[in-house]
Amino acid sequence: MVGGILGTHKPAQIAIIVKDVEAAKKSYAAFWGVEVPPTVDAGVYEVTKTVYKGRPNELAGCNMAFFELDGIQFEIIEPNEAPSTWRDWLEEHGEGLHHVAYKVGDIFEAMEKMQKAGYECTMWGYYGDASGAYAYFDCMKDLKMFVELLCDF
Repeated sequence: MVGGILGTHKPAQIAIIVKDVEAAKKSYAAFWGVEVPPTVDAGVYEVTKTVYKGRPNELAGCNMAFFELDGIQFEIIEPNEAPSTWRDWLEEHGEGLHHVAYKVGDIFEAMEKMQKAGYECTMWGYYGDASGAYAYFDCMKDLKMFVELLCDF
């Protein structure tokens, strides 16, 4: 069994933050020689129940595009103007790498492990289609990026 905080070393996803998801997804599709994926939104608060910095946030949202690349997902995120982990990143760091995500079996257990290891959960919620949950952790001090937990139900 693999050790570490999450019990896995295998990334499930790499994500970047951009100002324009439509332009970015076309550039990546051309670079990789694949089809341009559809753009989807983050979903409605009644489903996502987004919590940002410990408080419910009905306005946090984004548009996303996903590429499936040989066992790893590549995500492009364009945040809306509302406060969120995504918006914070864009304003503080500009466009570029935001997080590496890992699949976990129990989102709440994994969140607790990350918090015990000293990492702050900046935002969490449910997928827009309610098929799972996500949580972002600020790992900038140690890892120079965020880590996202993904849990499919």
